[in-house]
Amino acid sequence: MILVTGATGAVGREVAALLAAAGPVRILARRPERLTVRGPGVEVVEGAYGDRPALDRALRGVASVFLVTNSPTEPDDERVAAAARAADVRHLVKLSMMAVEEPGAEDFITRRQRENEQAVRESGVPWTFLRPRTFMSNTLSWAKGVRSAGVVRALYGDAPVACVDPRDVASVAVAVLTGTGHEGRSYAVSGPQAITAREQTAQLAGVLGRSLRFEELGVDAARSALLAKYPRPVAEAFLESAERQRAGAKAAVLPTVGELTGRPARPYRVWAADHADAFASDGALPLPAAAPGRLPPPSPSG
Repeated sequence: MILVTGATGAVGREVAALLAAAGPVRILARRPERLTVRGPGVEVVEGAYGDRPALDRALRGVASVFLVTNSPTEPDDERVAAAARAADVRHLVKLSMMAVEEPGAEDFITRRQRENEQAVRESGVPWTFLRPRTFMSNTLSWAKGVRSAGVVRALYGDAPVACVDPRDVASVAVAVLTGTGHEGRSYAVSGPQAITAREQTAQLAGVLGRSLRFEELGVDAARSALLAKYPRPVAEAFLESAERQRAGAKAAVLPTVGELTGRPARPYRVWAADHADAFASDGALPLPAAAPGRLPPPSPSG
């Protein structure tokens, strides 16, 4: 049995869906009503990471765990790893972020992920770390402006990033969870090309068949927008990450998706086409932002 956490997030729900299509899967969910993966082979345990009895129930008989955490203050990785060790779990696959392996990345989110990785290492449970680059799905934050005014507003429109489709990260995760020989390894995961926000805007316009305008935000405007959604340490982490991206730190393209899944990583144009409804002027809404006091899903700025 494989336990999936974070199954309402961009990667976790795809991991759960892929595993459920092949056999039984168990999901630990704080809010089960938000789950989109259901079926006779899907077992749901309601509970939070801070609820040890719920963790114990979820981990009973589990061989492998897919772990996603996002609290900026709670020791959730330590909690899950300790419970996994007590349950004799054989493999813990943690969703982290690529920035943890980059010496120049010292923002709040990256430091937290390094601490979380260390907690998993010290637990004694065999581990694998997945370290994706920025998710393509982050551009869902543009949806409201695209729908209402045909405009994309973002910081540093000419800064390249080898962003990755969350579905590709999920496919890598499933390959690691169901394969062998991955313990003690870390996999950095990128998309197939480095692309700028201006280029993404142009590709999105082509997919939608309408003209879109790109407007570059200044740092102060970007900070104000971020502070409206996130705690200050998280907002400042995004800004620090953007500076690294502008310096070219996120442009490297890696072959991990192809090597572990046997097929190439999806380009942004394909992701945009598959999510065009979110940007159409029909009242569709993008995915919700992270709740105040919680980190965004891993790799918002990785």
